[in-house]
Amino acid sequence: MKNMEMFSTSENTWQKLESRLSHPPNPMTAILERSFKVLEHLAGHPEGRALSALSAELGMPLSATHRLLGELIRCGYVRQDQRHGDYMLTIKLVSLGLSFLSNSGIVDVAQPLLDRLAAEAGELVRLAVVDGDALTFVAKAQGAMRGLRYDPDMGLSVNLSCSSAGHAWLSTMSDEQALQLVARQGFGKPEDFGPKAPTSVKALLAYLRAARKRGFAMINEVFAPGMTAMAAPVRVGNGAVIGVITIAGPLVRLTEERMLELGPALLATAEDVARASGASALFRRKA
Repeated sequence: MKNMEMFSTSENTWQKLESRLSHPPNPMTAILERSFKVLEHLAGHPEGRALSALSAELGMPLSATHRLLGELIRCGYVRQDQRHGDYMLTIKLVSLGLSFLSNSGIVDVAQPLLDRLAAEAGELVRLAVVDGDALTFVAKAQGAMRGLRYDPDMGLSVNLSCSSAGHAWLSTMSDEQALQLVARQGFGKPEDFGPKAPTSVKALLAYLRAARKRGFAMINEVFAPGMTAMAAPVRVGNGAVIGVITIAGPLVRLTEERMLELGPALLATAEDVARASGASALFRRKA
């Protein structure tokens, strides 16, 4: 019996090795993955990063990192600071993104509606679009004219478990589908977000069920300390969710009572964006 088990184990090992040899890793795929890792890392360090730091932080050999940076410089996506030698992104990626948004018609469709809601709410209003398994903010309107203004970075993917936008989108799915998406991205940590960020399935599902019942999501010190937010999904005629509209601001102004007051206006804006989405090539494709 032991000999049979040893033979079976050896046979399985050989089959795995044979499979790897017959399907070797694609060198081009590895180069592309490393290139995107460099670009994404530099996007989080606008001040630039030294070659040695990039190599260590990305777990890549120094020589390979240097060659990649050279190619990215040649293509115009990265530049090297002449004074300190650090590497940083150029605005070419930004230009590509802005050109895409302009040609897609998203901003043209949504901006007047976001401006109207921001003026009524007196807070920051944003639109995030569904892109595969992610949500990305693409447009905004600032309604706070005085005092504390909440205005986080645009163009970033949304953390689904720790944001009103994420909760609003997840609330349109079954619990199983929602948890699968969150499992891929991971739960946010309170030290990186707000003190009330959900860190368990039970806590997250409580937020999603409340959002389904209410029609929109509400969070209090979940994304950031002292900040609140609310969000509603943008559903088109066939029921597909193509985006999310959010309102966010400081807790001292955007209280739970104030968010409930703004609920009807938020839902109306989401419906208006859905009706106008046919004018956007990107939204038409998602519908």
